[in-house]
Amino acid sequence: MSVNNEVLARSTELAPKTLGSHTVAFSHYNNFSAQLPVDPKSGQLVEGGIKEQATQCFENLKAVIESIDHVLTDVVRLTIFVTDIQDVDTINMVQTSFFPTYVPARTVVAVDALPMDAKVQMDVIISNGEGTIPNAPQAGDLIKLTNNTYNAPVSALSTQTVAFSHYNNVTAQLPIDPKTGRLVVGDVKEQAIQCLKNIKAVLESIDVPLDDVVKMNVYLTDLAHLDVVNEVYKTFLPDSGIARAVNYLPARTVVPVAALEMGALVQMEATVSHGDGTPPQAIEDRHGLIVEHSNTDKAPKCGYSSQTVAFSHYNHISGQLPINASTGELVASDVKAQAQQCFDYIQAIIESVDHVMADVVKINVYMTDLGQMADVEDVFSAVFAETKPALRFVGVSELPKGASVQIDATVGNAEGTPPVVK
Repeated sequence: MSVNNEVLARSTELAPKTLGSHTVAFSHYNNFSAQLPVDPKSGQLVEGGIKEQATQCFENLKAVIESIDHVLTDVVRLTIFVTDIQDVDTINMVQTSFFPTYVPARTVVAVDALPMDAKVQMDVIISNGEGTIPNAPQAGDLIKLTNNTYNAPVSALSTQTVAFSHYNNVTAQLPIDPKTGRLVVGDVKEQAIQCLKNIKAVLESIDVPLDDVVKMNVYLTDLAHLDVVNEVYKTFLPDSGIARAVNYLPARTVVPVAALEMGALVQMEATVSHGDGTPPQAIEDRHGLIVEHSNTDKAPKCGYSSQTVAFSHYNHISGQLPINASTGELVASDVKAQAQQCFDYIQAIIESVDHVMADVVKINVYMTDLGQMADVEDVFSAVFAETKPALRFVGVSELPKGASVQIDATVGNAEGTPPVVK
């Protein structure tokens, strides 16, 4: 019998059908497909406005969670996409009815479009204490560690960081001055600085350095601001002499959005390594598990991110664009060809670290025209003919290099990162 974790994909008839699996577990986390406000019986959007749609999204997530013998309080990160930022107040009220006491880490952004013209879409990452070693529960009594600090913005609707096993999940940080509760004065440069300061403050409150970030998502309301954000980004990362010596940079995806809360121009979300683990895992030396970053010449390289960053039992793949790895120019105008190129790069990156596409647990697709979603779905179905990762589609106004599609991935890492006890 295998003593390694295995990818465990599951779906339920109690939630709407999806091209990907409803949930894909690996080791101590479950990765969910995005849930639309669809009635699972009719397959259609529920009647009503944003309140009814938000309620249905939560009900669908709850149905999937309960189908695998988990509960809503196992959610460690909640991601909410809306098409109108003004709808967030209503969604917040609905969320409170599902999370009356415990609140997970959270990200909220307004995007240009969602599948089926929905007003809202949600997905979650939940804890999986039993692990995924076949017939061998690993540590069903692992606990979550939640933390807030007044050195970063505090919200009643989210916890600043939720740790479980070997990961910290940090709530997406807006450029809010924690002393005033308002947006920092200035333009996108000052806002980017504040976002990173807030992330750093959250991490310092749990004795974790900024260089422990393994994946960063940067949400921008204007892609023209990316150069300025990049200049700021490189002043924070790498953050230590050790990290600078090896030029360590987290994996990263840049997502153009229609709007952010409070009229912000930028928001940043971090996934962070947690070498200590959570009780009752034995406390490991801070550098007992190491972060492994990697790049291959077979995919485009970026001066602001690593192609893949592994920590413990996961690999995090940066957002891949359909560009020539040598010239940086688009490889094709056809969206199907562009999607295939993105998946080819993901495969090249995964294979460069001795893994296979069957190890993928989650795929995120960002498109400038969701009317062409079926073409990307065809490519997805061919690439994942046997295994079906969790899946999310989001519509955006534009993408870097004028691309029509951008794709990133989360991948299982069965061997873990050193030191591995055989």
